[in-house]
Amino acid sequence: MKVSVKFWSYFADLTGCKEAEIELSDYTTLGQAHTIVLEQFPKLAGAKNSTLKAVGLEYEDDDFVLSDGDEVSFFPPVQGG
Repeated sequence: MKVSVKFWSYFADLTGCKEAEIELSDYTTLGQAHTIVLEQFPKLAGAKNSTLKAVGLEYEDDDFVLSDGDEVSFFPPVQGG
C-alpha cells in the first residue's frame, strides 16, 4: 500500500522535502511507518522520541494501523513562550 507522508516545520528542512510517498506492507502501524521513514531520512532520528504523528487530521498512537492512501504527518515538538 502507499501512504503520503508530510513533514512540517523544520522537519521539511531536515528531509529536504515537504512530502514523500512511501510503500508499506498491509497492516503496517504508524510506529512501524515512522521507523521506515527514519531509515529513509536519518536526519530525523534525533527527534524520534518527541515526534508528533497524525493520520489525516487526527493525532494517533504508534499502534494505529494504516490504510492505503492515508496521509501521515510528522511534526516536531511544539515550542512556545
